[in-house]
Amino acid sequence: MRLGADHVRVRVPATSANLGPGFDALGLALDHHDEVEVWALGSPDVRVEITGEGAGELPTGEDHLVVRAIRAALDEVGAPQTGLHLRCRNTIPHGRGMGSSAAAVVAGILAARMLIAEPEALYNTRAFSIASAFEGHPDNAAPAILGGATVCWVGEDGPHATQLPVHPDVVPVVLVPRERLATATARRVLPDVVPHADAAFTAGRAALLVQALCHRPELLLAATEDRLHQHYRAEVMPRTWELVQALRAAGQAAVVSGAGPSVLVLESGDGTAARDEVLEELGVRDAWHVLAPGLADGALAERL
Repeated sequence: MRLGADHVRVRVPATSANLGPGFDALGLALDHHDEVEVWALGSPDVRVEITGEGAGELPTGEDHLVVRAIRAALDEVGAPQTGLHLRCRNTIPHGRGMGSSAAAVVAGILAARMLIAEPEALYNTRAFSIASAFEGHPDNAAPAILGGATVCWVGEDGPHATQLPVHPDVVPVVLVPRERLATATARRVLPDVVPHADAAFTAGRAALLVQALCHRPELLLAATEDRLHQHYRAEVMPRTWELVQALRAAGQAAVVSGAGPSVLVLESGDGTAARDEVLEELGVRDAWHVLAPGLADGALAERL
């Protein structure tokens, strides 16, 4: 496989995974994006420019996640490695449960797709497999690549995903706190074993959530109940859990966004007043940034 382009651009959406009961399976693409331009260089140099989220914090050489994903994707199809110049414009909050690492991985893989002479060698099935291997689970990679709402699963032949037709009345709203939380920290507090009754309850709610997302938005509050992971994470994100519970008590379908600490609210009407009232009552209105991004298409990649 040879390279076929030397300048490409990729735009990748933020994502929210789990949606309550759909642990490691359900996800949404959100209309809030990172954009990466990539130049293939004739020299072995690697240089990464970052503006926005992560500027001054993230690596600017080979250790940058987008660079690592490009390298892995090129190796996957037997394409030659090259020097790289990246320009990253990041708007997805880092460490907030909005899929920033999945966006970086997908950006790198799709940049590699556009750099090689035969982009079809890295079309969605293969790209999804590489991204899932990077992330360790496919729930963010699926909506980042496919867009909209997705269900993913892992079989003996690797990860798979399918899109869901979301009802037009469903509006995602994300409440983003200032503080960050590492995904590894949020996963470390999960138990190895949960009660059978809790697993059965959550499986039923995950099935109901598919129906609620696609056809019956009025069922979203009941459909987003979960007994599998969120309450276990309360100890590492107490303000998040307090906000989720308060919003749900006010009739809002609120869940932890991914591994947190952001909160996702799946609204089926104008919930602004109820949401603001809860934030005021908890005294955290100024500490949480409200995003109403809507659903997004999957990642876009182009040659320049």
